[in-house]
Amino acid sequence: MLVLSAPSGTGKTTLARKILEEDEHIHLSISATTRTQRSGEIDKKHYFFASKKQFKQDIEDDKFLEYAEIYDEFYGTPKEDVLQKLERGTDVLFDIDWQGHRQLCATARNDVTSVFILPPSKGELYSRLCSRNQDEMKIINHRMSRADEEISYWHHYDYIIINRDIEQSASKLLAILKAERLKKERRTGLNNFIKHLIIEKI
Repeated sequence: MLVLSAPSGTGKTTLARKILEEDEHIHLSISATTRTQRSGEIDKKHYFFASKKQFKQDIEDDKFLEYAEIYDEFYGTPKEDVLQKLERGTDVLFDIDWQGHRQLCATARNDVTSVFILPPSKGELYSRLCSRNQDEMKIINHRMSRADEEISYWHHYDYIIINRDIEQSASKLLAILKAERLKKERRTGLNNFIKHLIIEKI
């Protein structure tokens, strides 16, 4: 499970999209949310959209790997969707915040690799939020006020990328993904390979 976290506007979603385009062996975890569906978003493709009543019921029924309340809306990762992807032998990419990352690590730390994306500056972060033309100024200012708190959790992550250039950041992220796959504890079948290698007669 590859976790990406960052303050809103840092470029996390763009980086996630590039990773999914470049690597066919990783798939996006689709989050559930109670926020309003935006123009162009498709239910069950971009998000699982739900009412707050339904979301709270799913929490009670233990249907989430992690969940959090952000900007007065709920976000969470449905267990069933992720487990189906993992059982098919693919890696899963998570676009979640520090609260979700903490919950995932509490239950599956050995299976989680986490990357925190930082903006090059506060000014650049503000400029990116404004240029998206997705939110009202009140929401943009709220996101900026939350950025300091979110950034303060950077030391809980395995890797840090300062996103000055989207292509360079994507290359670094792909390198992290490939290196993590090569760790001995993630190489399924490696023990049997080595055992047969040692006893092989030539």
